[in-house]
Amino acid sequence: MERDRQPAVYIMANRRNGTLYVGVTSDLSKRVWQHREGSAEGFTARYGCKMLVWFELHEIMESAILREKQLKAGSRTKKLALIEAGNPGGATSIRRSSPRSWIASLRSQ
Repeated sequence: MERDRQPAVYIMANRRNGTLYVGVTSDLSKRVWQHREGSAEGFTARYGCKMLVWFELHEIMESAILREKQLKAGSRTKKLALIEAGNPGGATSIRRSSPRSWIASLRSQ
């Protein structure tokens, strides 16, 4: 597996406590860039979900897909609690740095 490629589940938002989008990808850096630049058509472009507010790395894509389905089936309240628990500073603390730096810091733990 390439260094920058790792299965991940993520949540994008258009603002704090705004519209949420749950997705899965094998390249988080690239996917977040696509959302921010508006090159990812569909829900996130329509609702302006350009802020990565939460993500979780997985060893294999199958587990990432299962987690994505679990999150999508969950309530908005549970998603917001997950975001706040994993990111106490809110969306701004994640969006100030690049996804590559987050991935690198998680791998070093």
